Amino acid sequence: MNKRARLEGYDLIGDVHGCGATLAALLEKLGYHQRGGVYRHPRRKVIFLGDLVDRGPRVRLAVQIAYRMVEAGEAHIVMGNHEYNALTYCQPAPSGLGRDWLREHSPRNNRIIRETLEQYRDHPQEWEEALAWFREMPLCLELDGLRVVHACWDQTLIDELYRRRPDARLDQAFLVESTAPGTRAFKILDRLTRGTQMPLPLGVAIHSGDGFTRRSFRTHFWARSPQTWGDVVFQPDNLPGDLEQRPLTEEERSRLCHYGLDEPPLFIGHYWCEGIPALPTANIACLDYSAVKFGRLVAYRWSGESRLNADHFVWLRVPREEQVRPQPWEIDLD
Repeated sequence: MNKRARLEGYDLIGDVHGCGATLAALLEKLGYHQRGGVYRHPRRKVIFLGDLVDRGPRVRLAVQIAYRMVEAGEAHIVMGNHEYNALTYCQPAPSGLGRDWLREHSPRNNRIIRETLEQYRDHPQEWEEALAWFREMPLCLELDGLRVVHACWDQTLIDELYRRRPDARLDQAFLVESTAPGTRAFKILDRLTRGTQMPLPLGVAIHSGDGFTRRSFRTHFWARSPQTWGDVVFQPDNLPGDLEQRPLTEEERSRLCHYGLDEPPLFIGHYWCEGIPALPTANIACLDYSAVKFGRLVAYRWSGESRLNADHFVWLRVPREEQVRPQPWEIDLD
């Protein structure tokens, strides 16, 4: 509890992806004000849903704002797949693994992290400190009656994670194991930070608006009895042709998990939603509304309710000016 005043609740903020100026503006809109280089609220705290980095022009600012809030006890954070990607991309692989880095330096992976590395190029010590902080981020949170995970709450895998890592944080052995497909650590990391995906038929691909070609599609985890691909698809890109009517096979159904309406409120990011923020179910809120694609940077003001209310969304449209590289004063907080 905040000793200055009774804690009223949490403001959960979705994927920032380097939109640091908009993050500062959203915090101000939510009633947080900067004191001593830290955004603070007298009665509330923030929970960041991960994916602070990559793609946007103010990655350093986004990381500094969130880091300072977490260190000062004004915020919590869970790891997103982009923080995990940065950790594994920048760590040499142990000898005997048959590769140079934990995450391959492929053209696709190089492109994803390019903006982040460019912005930290002249600040190597700051980047090392950021990576060290990423390692401290838990993969999930349960506190005061809510749950938070970047992509998917799979209770079976979360129970397994807690047995291995009671603080839900990665140690070196778990991090290395998580980069090897087929291991339990890989499955836990993949499910919690990337969710479930369904492979497309051979020869079929989705050409996304972000320039990537994908041969699978993202699925959600709250349909009680899904029958078709259209019942579980959860991404802005439409499925090609009539694939939404394609029946789910038993094998495909077995890959999915289900988060029931009797579970505590859950907050996720990751899924690149578009339009006006809405609730997919009465107890789940997705807060990723494509901020870095000039969408919305979205928060949810949670004050203990067991059934969520769409009126509690707060957001800002990301302006085109966000694309301009920042001035030094925008990075070095007072």
